[in-house]
Formats: sequence, structure tokens, C-alpha cells
Amino acid sequence: MSYLSPKLILRIDQKLQRLQDLRPLPRSAVNKLRERFEIEMTYNSNAIEGNSLTLKETFLVINEGLTIKGKPLKDHLETKDHHEALEMVYELICPDSKPTLSEHLIRTIHQLVVKKTDEEFAGKYRISNVFIGGADHTPPDALQIPVDMRRLMMWFTKQQQQLHPIELAALFHHKLVFIHPFIDGNGRTARLVMNIILMRSGYPLTVILKNDRKKYYRALQAADKENLIPLVKFIAQAVEQSLDIYLDTLTPSSPKSEKYYLLSKVSNNTPYSTKYLNLLARQGKLEAHKKGRNWVTSSEALQRYIKGRDRQRT
Repeated sequence: MSYLSPKLILRIDQKLQRLQDLRPLPRSAVNKLRERFEIEMTYNSNAIEGNSLTLKETFLVINEGLTIKGKPLKDHLETKDHHEALEMVYELICPDSKPTLSEHLIRTIHQLVVKKTDEEFAGKYRISNVFIGGADHTPPDALQIPVDMRRLMMWFTKQQQQLHPIELAALFHHKLVFIHPFIDGNGRTARLVMNIILMRSGYPLTVILKNDRKKYYRALQAADKENLIPLVKFIAQAVEQSLDIYLDTLTPSSPKSEKYYLLSKVSNNTPYSTKYLNLLARQGKLEAHKKGRNWVTSSEALQRYIKGRDRQRT
């Protein structure tokens, strides 16, 4: 079964190919992109779970080693732990290596994610039952976790040759948080593991934004009820956003490169309102990504949408 439309898959695959065609990438630009994405990934992934540090404060804690006045020690420690785990992910993903995903690797990542905040249970499956506040889903009994994790890895081995990498990563992410194998840190661990699957296939680091937290949780809740399409589509949009940022950064001087602007600017001289373009962007029908809280797109992307819509009508 395919969880993504062929049109969306083709669009994302074409962008990935454009990125691959740019290799070898300029080392200085890649290093700056990596630093940017590491900070944004650490900030957003922790903020989704309630960490109070801002993006700038996250940068200062990681790069300057500062302590932010008035912010909990736990938030500082979570930031340092997540960054260390993310550094490990980057070390695993190198041009000549495609790390084998295993229970051991998942537990190692979790151990790093909660090393300073939950040392007693770091890297260990929970031995008690848990409940997730605000969710209809109740994770399986603790005694079932070793069996469920073995089944998850068997599923991954079988499906990694059958599913598109984005579908595989999104479904694995859901299955892991559905099992909820650890007392704490399940979401942060699942998002890092998801990125291992994506980065093995050449995609840049994919960040789920704090601003999209409600949409993300709604997609996970739908997946709990076996409606997997919203989550896979949500992850695909996040992947495309990272690709857009990489391409926009690495091809700024190319006459063929697309320039991204606020929807309000792109909508000028078109029959579409900013509100309607925002709807298209959120639905994934228009190629767009977020800069801060605002969606941006290109005139070329809008023209592609119009042509695609016109073809469907004929």
C-alpha cells in the first residue's frame, strides 16, 4: 500500500535528486547548514515535549555553554543530551556508511537522550505500565515490550525494501511511540531514529516544528486508529521543507534557482488570496515551507500547482 500520492513522491524525489546532483557539496556551507539544523532540531524536538528554552537560548546553551537565568536545570540538561545524541546520528551517517537499525542502536540513542535527566532508566525498557495524558491510546503492558520491539525490527527488515523511505520512516516513528518502550524520552528518540532512516537514503535532517505540535499530535492520534495517511503526509511535508532549505541555501547564485517569498507577496497579481495559498501549503498541494511561523513559496511552485490543477480538469 502507498501512503503518499505519486505526485508528492515524484516532487520530493526530484528535489532529492537535485541535491544529489550538487555533490560534492561545499564543506563550509554544509557545516553551517548542519549547525543550523542541529540547533533547530534540538530546540523543536525538546520544545514539543515542554522544554522552555527558546531557539536563541538553545544556541547559547549548546555553543556557548551558558546557563540561562530563570530556566530549569532540567531544560539545560535535556538540551545538552539531545545535541549529543544528534551528534552521534551525524557520525553514524557518513558517505560510506548506512548504519543498521537495531534495538541496540535505538536503546543507545535513548541512553544519550536522557543521560543527564534520567540516568537510572537511560537505554532501558520500562518495567512499569504508563499512561499518556490527553491521548486515547494506552501503551502496551511493560512485559510485552521486548516482544513488540522484536516484532518491530522484523517488520522494518521486511518493509525497508517495499516502502518509500519517507513512508518507512514515518510508520516506524509511529510504531515506536505506539509501543512507548521507555519511561521518558520516547518522542525525542523516535524523531532521531526516524531521521536515521531518512538520512540513510540521502535526505537532510528533518525537523518537526514546535509550531506544528498540534497538527503532529493529531496525525499521531489518527495513526493510533490505523489512519496512517495524515502522519505520513505530515512527515513528507517536513522532509520537503528541509530539502527546500538546503536547495535554497546551496544554489543561491544559480539563475535557475527558485526564490522563496511570503505567501502574501506571491499572491500579488494572481487570483489567489494569501489565505487560500496558506490552505494549499498546509494541505501539501503547494510546494512551500515555513520560515519561523510563516509559509513561503515561489512563483514557480505556484505555476506548477496551477498547471497540475488544469491537467486534472482536462
